[in-house]
Amino acid sequence: MAPNTVVLTIEKPNNNFSLLEISGPDTSLLLEQKRKAASPKQFTWLLLLKAHKALACVSWLAMSLNKTFASVKKRVNSSADIAEEEPQGRGTRLYRFMKAFLFISIFALAMEVIAHFKKWSYLSVIHPLEVQGLVHWSYMAWLAFRADYIAPLVITLSQFCVALFMIQSLDRMVLCLGCFWIKYRKLKPVIDEAAFDIEDSSNFPMVLVQIPMCNEREVYAQSIGAACQLDWPKDRILIQVLDDSDDGNVQLLIKDEVSSWREKGANIIYRHRLIRTGYKAGNLNSAMSCDYVKDYEFVAIFDADFQPNPDFLKLTVPHFKGNPDLGLVQARWSFVNKDENLLTRLQNVNLCFHFEVEQQVNGIFLNFFGFNGTAGVWRIKALEDSGGWLERTTVEDMDIAVRAHLKGWKFIFLNDVRVLCELPESYEAYKKQQHRWHSGPMQLFRLCLPAIITSKITVWKKANLIFLFFLLRKLILPFYSFTLFCIILPLTMFIPEAELPLWVICYVPIFMSLLNILPAPKSFPFLVPYLLFENTMSVTKFNAMISGLFQLGSAYEWIVTKKTGRSSESDLLAFAEREEKSLNEEKIQRRHSDSGLEMLSKLKEKGAFPARKRNRIYRKELVLAFLLLTASARSFLSAHGVHFYFLLFQGLSFLVVGLDLIGEQVS
Repeated sequence: MAPNTVVLTIEKPNNNFSLLEISGPDTSLLLEQKRKAASPKQFTWLLLLKAHKALACVSWLAMSLNKTFASVKKRVNSSADIAEEEPQGRGTRLYRFMKAFLFISIFALAMEVIAHFKKWSYLSVIHPLEVQGLVHWSYMAWLAFRADYIAPLVITLSQFCVALFMIQSLDRMVLCLGCFWIKYRKLKPVIDEAAFDIEDSSNFPMVLVQIPMCNEREVYAQSIGAACQLDWPKDRILIQVLDDSDDGNVQLLIKDEVSSWREKGANIIYRHRLIRTGYKAGNLNSAMSCDYVKDYEFVAIFDADFQPNPDFLKLTVPHFKGNPDLGLVQARWSFVNKDENLLTRLQNVNLCFHFEVEQQVNGIFLNFFGFNGTAGVWRIKALEDSGGWLERTTVEDMDIAVRAHLKGWKFIFLNDVRVLCELPESYEAYKKQQHRWHSGPMQLFRLCLPAIITSKITVWKKANLIFLFFLLRKLILPFYSFTLFCIILPLTMFIPEAELPLWVICYVPIFMSLLNILPAPKSFPFLVPYLLFENTMSVTKFNAMISGLFQLGSAYEWIVTKKTGRSSESDLLAFAEREEKSLNEEKIQRRHSDSGLEMLSKLKEKGAFPARKRNRIYRKELVLAFLLLTASARSFLSAHGVHFYFLLFQGLSFLVVGLDLIGEQVS
């Protein structure tokens, strides 16, 4: 047998092949012959293939960086002549503080780079006679001053913020446990099935529906149409369209829409105020002063972008039957554009936790939560007993809820009743919304604190209002988020004595973000972006909290959140499909042409839609981005590991937001 042959013996019993024996030369001999068989030409081709892959990777990386820098350059150039959203002089103290902090950090980083390459050590290791040069002496003096004076202050402040962080995390865990208990025990508000006699329409209570709006060109038609579709006896319901628009064209459009629905048989009226005082609170208060309101028992409130289902009133109003102490029934929000972009996905995570956990738990165990300002039904008697709508803050919904709670009224949250609405798709709109949502509670806290202390509610309810509802969730949360992760953490990179432990910047935040994302499990891939984005928004929330607490000028700023009307077409088509299926009932058909698709097309043809705004530059976010990136460079020199990655990605997150590269892509 030839020495290079391989013998393979196979026997075939019962038509089943089995391997019996393999005989041949030694394995090492085969490998040696195989290596000899490989020609230099094949080896050259292998090298060329690997080189081609490497060049392709480098080319792709270069193209990606080029596109990124081109986008950033275009965004900066387009924003050069646009001031930031805050008026001149507003919020400048915080901006100047962060800018000074950035310059000091850059100087400290330069010193650390010099010390790193010259291999200078700490003062305790070097003898004073070994110090050479002015720079070396300055660095050693800085180390001594840092250890004796700065480090103790930073350590104390960091420990204080970590304690607040753990208290707030404990509060989140308790809320989550309460939510799990509700799911396990299947706790939820129930209604009497025989609350109202369907055959007798006079048995239904009188319900007033209010739709406050101001220049809502994009969404007025769909909100009015949805309200007119509510399944309730027509003689027992009145729809008020409360228009505060200062645009004459928008006023005419809304008037025509109301007239068209009135011709269709809807009981609807149009009200317009010449002077827009008190914003939304003034609008609602003016509407409640009408003489005919005394004939109604309940009032349902919907913002202009909210579209309730036809059975909304039948799912909410019956809860008041047999509950004379019940003042509010709040429904949950559902977002039509939650998957529109990264910004809306992250907002959906935050709001799902707010409704699923915070409001549901507080509603079940405390019968109290903050009114969301829309998608809720109030007992008019509760509104009047609580003092009505007041114009003293920008969070009139939270104001009336707190005053009603102090009067002893109870609230119910319905997690399974959802009302369609939309989320802000641009960072500019979202930032203005968050500023109002976080400055208003601090205004309200200053105003309500004496009333809370002197009220007749139990001590536990007083403690819940002061320490949990206001201080912990409205003041402490934005304070420690900004101070701990945006100021102290980068500062500790230059002060190693005060370095934060790994569990503070990694393990606990990730665990808490995981809890926050549980109500929206489909958003789990966005866990890390959600954590980074929440820290990024802390500068806006902190600034808003300070302005509200100390009554600064921006605390009273009210800007209507920009809507896109994203749900117009889908909402109309969904209503049309439901109308076609209900053949046995006569309902008012929603007008597809006048109030929906045709109207939108006409407005587009006439150029009625305003030009889309150019992107802005947000100075505070950019300053913090460079500050965190500077601290990450210092962390890289010290090989901190996780600290470096956290600072790097958090700095990039601030950079993306500061250049307005998140959310709606505008020209």
